[in-house]
Amino acid sequence: MARLPFIAGNWKMNKTVPEAVELVKELKESLAGAEEVEVAVAPAFTALYAVQKELQGSFIQLAAQNVFWEEKGAYTGEISPQMLKDLGCRYVIIGHSERRQFFGEKDETVNRRIRAALSHGLRPIFCIGETLKEREEGKTFLIVESQLEAGLRGIEGSQMERMVIAYEPVWAIGTGKTASPGQAEEVHGSIRQKLGKLYGHEIAEKIRIEYGGSVTPENVNGLMSQKDIDGALVGGASLKAESFSRIVRFSQM
Repeated sequence: MARLPFIAGNWKMNKTVPEAVELVKELKESLAGAEEVEVAVAPAFTALYAVQKELQGSFIQLAAQNVFWEEKGAYTGEISPQMLKDLGCRYVIIGHSERRQFFGEKDETVNRRIRAALSHGLRPIFCIGETLKEREEGKTFLIVESQLEAGLRGIEGSQMERMVIAYEPVWAIGTGKTASPGQAEEVHGSIRQKLGKLYGHEIAEKIRIEYGGSVTPENVNGLMSQKDIDGALVGGASLKAESFSRIVRFSQM
């Protein structure tokens, strides 16, 4: 079955509010008529409200970069699913390698965030991926499938149509290194196979699996030509309208 390609821009800790609004204005213009691809941008929390206002009437979706699992309470510095909904978010990135690396994110907390997001109508972009050491030790598939299974614990098949999986090899994030299309496809295929074991072939074939890790206008075509790669989670190249738009319009390049 045909899966709608999904390109998401993760702006990370970049862009002041005026800068974020200006980028969105440029994207709305440069992406006009590109509705054959679903697009989302994930600004910093501080810019979500302003970006949402600027996106009104546009096909570009709003995403957040993280979410907490409780609805409210004494959790200084956190943001709840309902708060993100109030801001107009449709998607939320969960389990990004930088959250795992710098902020102690574990499979258990990733799972709690995913379940909270789904229960409030948000669509998780669930990130998994191996480190360079794990790849060199031949543990890629073991790590990726373990993260996938742990993160999806307690998630029903009926909820999976709202999930996006993002395979992002840690060694390729912000390094300029990219998994070759063949390497990425091999892992994406194993992820879909694992999803099939967990939820059945029919559901697995519907789930979109993005690739993340130094995606650029120069390498996106090779990646998107692969059978099981359904999109990209874009970091640095999403911070400029020209490069992000070229990635979104990969089929026209």
